[in-house]
Amino acid sequence: MKRRYWNIRLEELVAAGVHLGHLIKKWNPRMAPYILISPKHKGRHITNLTRTARFLSEACHLVFYAASRGKRLLIVGTKKETANYVVRAAIKARCHYVNKKWLGGMLTNWPTTETTLRKLRDLRTEQKTGRLRRLPKRDAAILKRQLSHLQKYFRGMQYMTGLPDIVIIVDQHDGFTALRECITLGIPTIGLIDTDCDPDLVDLPIPANDDSSRSIRFILNKLVFAICEGRSSSTSSIRNP
Repeated sequence: MKRRYWNIRLEELVAAGVHLGHLIKKWNPRMAPYILISPKHKGRHITNLTRTARFLSEACHLVFYAASRGKRLLIVGTKKETANYVVRAAIKARCHYVNKKWLGGMLTNWPTTETTLRKLRDLRTEQKTGRLRRLPKRDAAILKRQLSHLQKYFRGMQYMTGLPDIVIIVDQHDGFTALRECITLGIPTIGLIDTDCDPDLVDLPIPANDDSSRSIRFILNKLVFAICEGRSSSTSSIRNP
């Protein structure tokens, strides 16, 4: 398959605030290769956007080829300020997602998660068919509470039939439990890494501001575009063998 070029311009990265890091005193020394020695901005480190563009382009290639081969992708972003962006990005790219608190064992205890997802699908079916309304009020109330709880944490995973092939983690600190489970299982990860993160923990780091909604939205939009292109490529190859 021909290698694609993803147009990532430095001006766009600057406009989205991707370059703005944390206060210097909060930095992780492992991030040194991704930070400009100078200048600094109001006591904050500045991310080297040339490296950001390079790694983001590599991430776009990776998700493009994964999507073109029908691989399962999971986006994890549980920070309140960006949870809605994660949902919209995942729906557009037809990916699975987790945008609320990551419950320990979601991946490492997959058999239990599978059972939970099956329960969620069954309850949704019962709700849609009206079966819950025909139950005694007390029983219906219990099941509705269960459904509400499951939808809150597992809605974005409800159609997953197996472990993801790639996990995109929007915030390393908030998503650390998910990242640790991916490391345990050997699942490849793509992660936004701010100046206070450890780039060695993810397989493909994207140096970027993970606090700004503009920055996160910009990065996700690029990845989503690549995923959608990959899915379209897969469909085209089926239609035109």
